[in-house]
Amino acid sequence: MRIALLSYRSKPHCGGQGIYIRHLSRELVNLGHDVEVFSGQPYPELDEGVRLTKVPSLDLYREPDPFRVPRLREFRDLIDVEEFLTMCTAGFPEPKTFSRRVARLLRQRSGDFDVVHDNQVLGYGMLEIEKMGLPLLTTIHHPITFDRRIDIEAAPTLRKKLSLRRWYGFVGMQAKVARQARTILTPSDTSARDIALDFGVDPGRMETVLLGVEDTFVPPTVPRVPGRILAMASADAPMKGIATLLEAFAKLRTEREVELLLVTKPEAGGRTERLIDDLGIAEHVTFVSGVSQAELIDIMGSAELACVPSLYEGFSLPTAELMACETPLVVSRAGAIPEVVGPDGECALLVTPGDVGELTRALEELLDDPERRERMGRAGRQRVQRLFSWRAVAAATASAYQRTIDSYRAERRELKENTSADR
Repeated sequence: MRIALLSYRSKPHCGGQGIYIRHLSRELVNLGHDVEVFSGQPYPELDEGVRLTKVPSLDLYREPDPFRVPRLREFRDLIDVEEFLTMCTAGFPEPKTFSRRVARLLRQRSGDFDVVHDNQVLGYGMLEIEKMGLPLLTTIHHPITFDRRIDIEAAPTLRKKLSLRRWYGFVGMQAKVARQARTILTPSDTSARDIALDFGVDPGRMETVLLGVEDTFVPPTVPRVPGRILAMASADAPMKGIATLLEAFAKLRTEREVELLLVTKPEAGGRTERLIDDLGIAEHVTFVSGVSQAELIDIMGSAELACVPSLYEGFSLPTAELMACETPLVVSRAGAIPEVVGPDGECALLVTPGDVGELTRALEELLDDPERRERMGRAGRQRVQRLFSWRAVAAATASAYQRTIDSYRAERRELKENTSADR
């Protein structure tokens, strides 16, 4: 099959979108398919055999100058103007503007592909693609309604709450597009249930395809650092629960020598940095970002245990990657995380999301039991090897492509026959 794989932003090592794009595209090519990725900035890292077509935006949220004001010469068309004006009015434009740009590109190349795969763009431009003669399949990792609810609840002022409501204005568009999607892939049964509930999508059009873990995620060959606790999550996103972990870590520090390694880059002067200062733990918390995948795997294997304190996850790929590194876990009983780790106590201890006391006790329990940590780490890796394979993801996705193509062609034949009969 000739596959167009769409992603409005594809950060290579975090955020999930770029990771999904890279590994799925590679394995689809290994299965003999032809794959071309269409992506906005940041662009993905792709493997040999996968083509990349860049669909540049104004890149308004790039580091180190997010919410930047572009120079006049950077504006190319009215889509760029819409993107900038939406940002200026506190909205997030990228899903909509990317969808319009990529629809314009695909209109010129509709004969080059057999199927188009939308990686949670869900912009209005996606609705134009099947009109061009291209069957469309969509992956929804989880409904962004959860991010919106949690962020707004955590906002400290009414003004901030109103600003966040505006920022998440694109969610209504995503729900409308999702309801019209022909086929939807989700990474977990939990995510499928929540998409049906929050987006109003017909469950019969959804299929669960688990995510995979790359073979390079392996157990460490050197001893783990005593007392090191690791977390991999966006530090300033309330949904990731880092504030709960920081408070639990501060309690641990009163009685034992532990350190916390956070694989993220916090906002300067943001809520995470302020909380760390308030708790008096700055010298015991280290942030890591901008590392290679090999360095990241070493970091993941360096901790005695890791924590995933999220308030919600549609899958949580870092959780599975940590399991592949035989790193024992304390995780929230939230979203799809229990689906990833399995029964409580087998590969991870499950705790109530947002409960500082329960999280503190679970961390203490594992820190004090090296034999249990080792046993849980081995069980986690065995679970990953049994369930989470990118090749299996690609095979299941390719099967879904074929069913989508068949459904689309059958619908067009029926429409053509009905039109002929009416004449």
